[in-house]
Amino acid sequence: MLLIPALRLSLRTKCGHCKNLAPQWKKAAAALEGVVKIGAVDCDAHDELRARFNVNGFPTIKFFGANKNAPTNYEGGRTAQAIVDFALGEAKKLVTARMGGSSSGSGSGGDSGGPGKDVVVLTDSNFDQTVMQSEEPWLVEFFAPWCGHCKRLAPEWASAASQLKGKFKLGAVDATTENSLAQRYGIRGYPTIKYFPATKAAKINPIDYDGGRSAGDIVSFCESKVAVNYPPPEVVQITAQENLREACEDHSVCVLTFLPHILDDMASGRNKHLAMLKKVGNDFKNKNWGWLWAEGGSQPKVEESVGVGGFGYPAMVVMNYKKKVFVTLRSAFDEQHVTELLKSVSVGRGRTEPLQLTELPKVDAIEPWDGKDGQPPVEEHDEF
Repeated sequence: MLLIPALRLSLRTKCGHCKNLAPQWKKAAAALEGVVKIGAVDCDAHDELRARFNVNGFPTIKFFGANKNAPTNYEGGRTAQAIVDFALGEAKKLVTARMGGSSSGSGSGGDSGGPGKDVVVLTDSNFDQTVMQSEEPWLVEFFAPWCGHCKRLAPEWASAASQLKGKFKLGAVDATTENSLAQRYGIRGYPTIKYFPATKAAKINPIDYDGGRSAGDIVSFCESKVAVNYPPPEVVQITAQENLREACEDHSVCVLTFLPHILDDMASGRNKHLAMLKKVGNDFKNKNWGWLWAEGGSQPKVEESVGVGGFGYPAMVVMNYKKKVFVTLRSAFDEQHVTELLKSVSVGRGRTEPLQLTELPKVDAIEPWDGKDGQPPVEEHDEF
């Protein structure tokens, strides 16, 4: 009983393509010794085998797996590496089937045994529906489980996928088992990373990714691709508890600005500040932060929680509620200095202070600003 899988080459001695393939076939056979049997059939001498397995062109390569009477055709490249990759992939499928499991690829998780919880495992059967028919951008890694560079990339790829969750899809294809995909995209080395743009038409010609292999490099690349699709963030006035919750709990970072009283700044001054915040927010829109503002003194509990209050408006703090820290703007409130602060925050720098909170501070429900100048209160004078 033959348990080991096998590749069989059908050839004719006078075939030029067969002669060209011969050294690569021998090299693959040496590499696969003890794993997959590599054989050759001279169809000039064994015409009955040619007829039995319907061989009509030369060279023809067939893989004999579990069912030796129904081999599958090999349509891959004619290099030793391509042949080895195919054979290992088929052997893996065969072993998995014998163990009673299913072969869906091991992902890009290297020795961890998985691709990372936010990496999408892509196969011949789901690739077109998942990637090509979607209107979302994708970055797809084609890897081989035995590849050292792929194993080193694995944790970075998984980390980037988690950081980009909800913004950009990262996928992984085991090119040794998903042979048709590897052939379709001309994969010749590992890992190969390809960028599939958002539109279906652009996906037909994916772009090779040649950037850095750290999670930060991958995240920066992906964010740069989706930034153009983000609308400028809305700078929301804090008038209810829900405003604070949405901006600070649903985003990794929230930017809080406390503007002068309307009587101190009037509508023209306030609109100037808000326009500057929107402009800077547009520059950082790929970060998907929350943006809030309040009139100084209108939300005392919020101000108290971040060490602002009573004077010094306009003021700004940048809060990471999940990590319970915040950074305060300690320079002029203008576009240059606000941008410098946000740049430092975006790369993990800046002097942080701890948030002394177990829950978000209480927001006082107030009416939103009507966009008009403030009216001083009418003073009543007693008559003599």
